[in-house]
Amino acid sequence: MLVELITSFFAALGWPWGLPEWLQVGLVILAKIVVILAPLMVCVAYLTYAERKVIGFMQVRIGPNRVGFFGKQIWGLGQPIADAVKLMFKEIIIPAGADRVLFLLAPVIAMAPALAAWAVIPFGSEMVLADVDASLLYVLAITSIGVYGIIIAGWASNSKYPFISAMRSAAQIVSYEIAMGFALVGVLMAAGSINLGDIVAAQQGGFWQWFWLPLLPLFVIYFISGVAETNRAPFDVAEGESEIVAGFHVEYSGMPFAVFFLAEYANMILISMLASLLFLGGWLSPLEGILPDSVFEITLLGSLLGPGLHWLVAKTLIFLFFYLWFRATFPRYRYDQIMRLGWKVFIPLTIVWILVVGVMIITGTPPWFDVA
Repeated sequence: MLVELITSFFAALGWPWGLPEWLQVGLVILAKIVVILAPLMVCVAYLTYAERKVIGFMQVRIGPNRVGFFGKQIWGLGQPIADAVKLMFKEIIIPAGADRVLFLLAPVIAMAPALAAWAVIPFGSEMVLADVDASLLYVLAITSIGVYGIIIAGWASNSKYPFISAMRSAAQIVSYEIAMGFALVGVLMAAGSINLGDIVAAQQGGFWQWFWLPLLPLFVIYFISGVAETNRAPFDVAEGESEIVAGFHVEYSGMPFAVFFLAEYANMILISMLASLLFLGGWLSPLEGILPDSVFEITLLGSLLGPGLHWLVAKTLIFLFFYLWFRATFPRYRYDQIMRLGWKVFIPLTIVWILVVGVMIITGTPPWFDVA
């Protein structure tokens, strides 16, 4: 559907304009990338606004409420735009003893995987940029590269606090990536595929058919590991203000500083959407199996209550709200507590539940694994 929309748009403009074939293919691919990344960047910007507003309400504060558009305050909705413009024009200061090339390359290495992963994320049964068979494996492989950006930033800064933060972040991400990987093994066993579209299709049948129930411990571990992977509170020891100032990006300013935060918030959205796809049925409707099929055949009502992108967005927003809620609620864990939780609790629990899932599959536990 996404490909057809873009193709029809270009055809309406008189495509292909006499261009060579290789350039036509390149322009179509570029258009697809823009269609995905442009809304993503807007969502990242306004996620920062939502975080300040939500946490402000939880702490009985107002949050951003001054910056608006065209002289109108409009609840401070112009704040993310003002922040972006401010950071664009701030001076980029590079420490005298820093490795200049790696210092500037680190934010790019952190940001690139967070964007590249969206190439295989399906937004509907036919709305995906690249429908590869091993899409989940691709996401795991590409997102694991992001930690190198943090490590290189800490090392290239030639400063003690960023280096300590880089070591903390490396150990933390490795620990929780193992737990996250084991949690996803249960999903692969349940769905019988590593294609994200097939995993969603395996959950058809309604709310109780989704994988959140038979894989509940893995579901919880996956999301908590995702919070730790993105260095968010209460797992943000890599940015512990009371211990190591701002951590790995303490020496950064201007746009390189902003790119690190763009990567963090883009990863938050990615983890939340993956949780929706893997455990909550993605774009599938929770009302399927509850309402009669005749309701979904009604033109407008059926499109609202039936499967669609709006359900995927709603589920993703719920997980993003939990990210913000955690930050406003829980104090930061000590480093040793984070390591103990990852290695001594999450990894053993995921291994045990993988065995339980195997037993459920062999015995054909209904309704998820009933072969009949």
